[in-house]
Amino acid sequence: MSQELIERAKEHFGRLLEKQFERVARIKAEDEWIDYSQLKPIVIGILGGDGIGPYIAKESEWLLRELLKDEIASGKIEIRNIEGLTIERRAEVGKPIPDDVLEEVKKCHVTLKGPTTTPRKGDPWPNIESANVAMRKELDLFANVRPVRVPEQGIDWTFFRENTEDVYALGSDGIDIGDDISIDFRLVTQPGAERIARLAFDFAKKNGKKRVTIVTKANVVKTTDGRFLRACQEVAKDYPEIETDDWYIDIMTAKLVDEKRRRDFQVMILPNLYGDILTDEAAEFQGGVGTAGSANIGKRYAMFEAIHGSAPRMVKEGRAQYADPSSMIRAAAMLLSHIGYPELGKKLDMALDICGQYEKKLVMTGRPNGATSHQFAEYIMETLRDPKLEERHAAFQQQR
Repeated sequence: MSQELIERAKEHFGRLLEKQFERVARIKAEDEWIDYSQLKPIVIGILGGDGIGPYIAKESEWLLRELLKDEIASGKIEIRNIEGLTIERRAEVGKPIPDDVLEEVKKCHVTLKGPTTTPRKGDPWPNIESANVAMRKELDLFANVRPVRVPEQGIDWTFFRENTEDVYALGSDGIDIGDDISIDFRLVTQPGAERIARLAFDFAKKNGKKRVTIVTKANVVKTTDGRFLRACQEVAKDYPEIETDDWYIDIMTAKLVDEKRRRDFQVMILPNLYGDILTDEAAEFQGGVGTAGSANIGKRYAMFEAIHGSAPRMVKEGRAQYADPSSMIRAAAMLLSHIGYPELGKKLDMALDICGQYEKKLVMTGRPNGATSHQFAEYIMETLRDPKLEERHAAFQQQR
């Protein structure tokens, strides 16, 4: 019986390998980067997701439409709503992304996405892959970029998390072998590691960053993490002006809370799982995952999203209208910068800082004793319209 189980596992693993060889070939043959300055219109898709997603997406879209009013009127920008990326619809069709939704997403150049529910074992939903993971794979969004800035603490971090490999890439392809053994698979490829490393070093060079840190557990996870570390170190040789070091993920989580050492870090490169964990920890310094946005970048497409979950309990308890939209609005600021409107993105970031970290005239609690999503979005818009926005932001930083 055990031999039969082993043969079945071999066949399963063989099919996974075939797909990955095909994927590596596609990576090696990938196109050049998209040039947004040559597009008219730039098409932005809004994906509400599920749970609290539609509530915070509505406010984020409203702010985008206000900021891009002139560009929309002149035909430079088009904003589309894409329905159907809900857990109910995904469960109904048995896919992480319904075919018609994916078709509409591919008609857009960039998307702004609300959170989506990912089924866990024991949930009432079928075992379908995470919509986020599927979107990253389908659109080859290989870089998850998450900035965390807390000026008064000297924190200015940018995380480059590899987005399409590691344990998440094959998370729904694990296998139970008999009654006693379960195995999942971890994937790192040479071209996959090289391209995230190059994007991080290019960012560091263009933005005057002096240090790039590679985060792995290569002393224990020697094969996959070892490959990731070596690939990043090879890329680093092309950037001799940038200091490169590497840390293990366990001690790195400790150093982010070390007040003496954490100021030294600037740009970090991580495999998928470690990146997910460390960026959530880092977001706490900025006010929690509800305040941090996330960019998912590929050469042809880009997706910007809130980094928190869909909070179905809030919906169940009738509190969805009190969900904090800051994370998705922060993602909208990143989107603006990415498509060629960095000044608008910077102003939106400043308004978020003032409203969420400095001034705090309205407080988000997730309950009726706090502001609603729309009230907070209106507060942000009021702040954005202040002609002295930059002066206010600078004054708050000096006070801190």
